[in-house]
Amino acid sequence: MLVAAIAFFVLCLLFSLHRYYSFYASYDQGIFNQVFWNNLHGRFFQSSLSSALSTNVVHQGQISEVYYHRLGQHFTPALLLWLPIYALFPSPVTLTVLQVTLVTAAGLVLYILARQYLKPPISAMIAVSFYCANAVIGPTLANFHDICQIPLFIFSLLLAMEKRWWTLFWILAVLILGVREDAGVGLFGVGFYLILSKRYPKIGLAVCTLSFAYMVALTNLIMPMFSEDISQRFMMERFGQYADGEEASTLEIIWGMVRNPWRLIAEIFTPFFGTLKYLLGQWLPLAFVPAVAPASWMVAGFPLLKLLSAKGLSVLSITIRYAMTVVPGLFYGTILWWAKRESEAENTTVLSPKFRRFWVVCICLSLFFTFTSNPNRTFYFLVPDSVQPWVYVPAHQQWQHVAQMRPLLGKIPDDASVAATTYIIPHLSSRRAILRFPRMQFRNDAREVEKVEYIIVDLWRLNRYRVAFKSDRQRLETIVPRIEQLYGEGEYAITDFRDGVILMQRGVVSNSDAITAWVDFRREIGELTK
Repeated sequence: MLVAAIAFFVLCLLFSLHRYYSFYASYDQGIFNQVFWNNLHGRFFQSSLSSALSTNVVHQGQISEVYYHRLGQHFTPALLLWLPIYALFPSPVTLTVLQVTLVTAAGLVLYILARQYLKPPISAMIAVSFYCANAVIGPTLANFHDICQIPLFIFSLLLAMEKRWWTLFWILAVLILGVREDAGVGLFGVGFYLILSKRYPKIGLAVCTLSFAYMVALTNLIMPMFSEDISQRFMMERFGQYADGEEASTLEIIWGMVRNPWRLIAEIFTPFFGTLKYLLGQWLPLAFVPAVAPASWMVAGFPLLKLLSAKGLSVLSITIRYAMTVVPGLFYGTILWWAKRESEAENTTVLSPKFRRFWVVCICLSLFFTFTSNPNRTFYFLVPDSVQPWVYVPAHQQWQHVAQMRPLLGKIPDDASVAATTYIIPHLSSRRAILRFPRMQFRNDAREVEKVEYIIVDLWRLNRYRVAFKSDRQRLETIVPRIEQLYGEGEYAITDFRDGVILMQRGVVSNSDAITAWVDFRREIGELTK
């Protein structure tokens, strides 16, 4: 188990850092780093990057604001726990290290939790399964996200329950609720198990009441004080099929599910094979035991129901952050299932050599599927992004490109406003005003509209991926004419251009060599962007 924990920490950290430094970390990494950076400067949970995703900007066409409070989108006060660490090392890399550390620690707590019921061999197998689960590795290798706290907090809560450390139990319950506005769904599952199993029914009822009341009050009363995103954007994007109008509160969505149960059932099982594949992927590292473990369904049932009842392909992706919310319940249910087998077997060994071999095969398959799925393009230098047409970026080629790009980033002052393409954003996100190009305007702290001082765009990457990915092709078709327009109008000058990366600055004179390089590149990419 310790070998697995160390291997998980070292490998995930190495691959995550490689992903960041080779410019494959993306928008969300920038959002969270900017939130932490603003928190550090006393501007709590403000983010211009989050503002660009708000309903005011996306649906109403308003201008992004540097003072926009992200708490209207996701209520995440638990992030303040890690602010002292970020204060010591204020960098996007700190968040990457923090994420890997939190998930590794969750596996260690899981082992201790398993030992409350099981002997070391099965406890170790369960912990190893955790470190080899696709739903754990994939989200750990992703951009930093708030859900990475969930496994550690819930496993610790369950351990506190087993030890009857009730003060710690309730502290952890509050921390879970503070992770984000929907984290109470997982806590509700724990309470549901305590009631149904009759272990601590009164505590279970209190947990269910607390989590449900908190989520309803938070999403209907508190979050709308910051913005209307929860009702006008996020609820509609995920659960709009249960609503009648253009916006809906959480209570209206729940009522829509109750009023139309057939629509809910159809959503849960649609697409059927996609849902089945998702469940098999979650069960695989535990040798499919959660499928027959009643406690797994009790604890993980509600987080699973939340995912399956939502719309969108991302909810059924096992390599992104949402999959991690289901993990604690599945593993705790597996512990209890094996505990029952051990109690029935008395002194005999319940983990037979045959089943142990099958379990090892399942773990290996989970690792294989995780690698071949190339979660969050972490293994881009090992696994092609596309086979037909062929798109593959070798590590040495990407690092050569990075070496060309870094001098351009160094020319942007730390306090300057900037617009950048997606994969450059994390590296420039420790600032007050940053947007994703082609957005260029923002409202500053004086509530005045202002244009960014610098623009930096990685066209090399878009050109490389455009042959296989429609989104990259569309971005290239939009961005190139926009650059030409800005240069032609004379407001922004081309100050540098290297290896398909262009740097523009407002109110200065263009560099002649940079213009020549831009014209050559423009000719090279051909007629596509005309």
